[in-house]
Amino acid sequence: MKFNVNSPILFVMVGILILVVLAQSIFFLVRALRRAKEIGMEKTVIKKTISSSAVFTIAPAIAILVGVITLSKSLGVALPWLRLSIIGSLTYETVAAGTALQELGLGLGTQVANPSDYVTVVFVMTTGIIIGLLLVPLITKKIQGGMMKIEKMDKKWGEIFTNAMFLGMISAFLGYVFCDVTNVFHGDTSGLIPVCVMIFSAIVMACCGILSKTLKQRWITDYALPFSLVCGMLSAIPLTAWLG
Repeated sequence: MKFNVNSPILFVMVGILILVVLAQSIFFLVRALRRAKEIGMEKTVIKKTISSSAVFTIAPAIAILVGVITLSKSLGVALPWLRLSIIGSLTYETVAAGTALQELGLGLGTQVANPSDYVTVVFVMTTGIIIGLLLVPLITKKIQGGMMKIEKMDKKWGEIFTNAMFLGMISAFLGYVFCDVTNVFHGDTSGLIPVCVMIFSAIVMACCGILSKTLKQRWITDYALPFSLVCGMLSAIPLTAWLG
């Protein structure tokens, strides 16, 4: 039997897991509604909370959809759908899958035809993200307690520490963007493509922030991430034709 990344059995298995997650969401939604009624919250407040939360959930969902489409050409629809629907991260999954495919001698746009290669990519994508599940219950409380102590002693240093942690996380992904820049000295300008895409996406994000403050429209900020992602991907087409 020939291996297929879009095999129906994969969709069945993924669908079962997605249904479990949806069932959990419905369960906690019902519990939250019951609790809201017990404490006497007004129906208008409950409806407004649900509707506003649903609207602002669309923004990250668009970004997730972009990630699924990006990975589907190589890995099919089932695996990206699963990874980005449960505990997956858009930035992590694309980098992990791209690195694994590259080490296997495949490009991000090349469909995996070998089941062993597919399993390897699945292993790389899932193993790394599991570490977060293990570390959160073990060390998060201690880290949070330490950060709160720093903020109590000096609020400014507390903010600096928080920003430093965030920048450290971003720096880990910057290496993936700049790793092929030195190829320019050997006559290969393709390494500049991810750098230019990142710069263009950053400009779009900055413009969204400026428009949000100028027009006083919060929804622009909520949709800035998916908008910058889509614009960055679109900019990659002419940039690849120019530099690739």
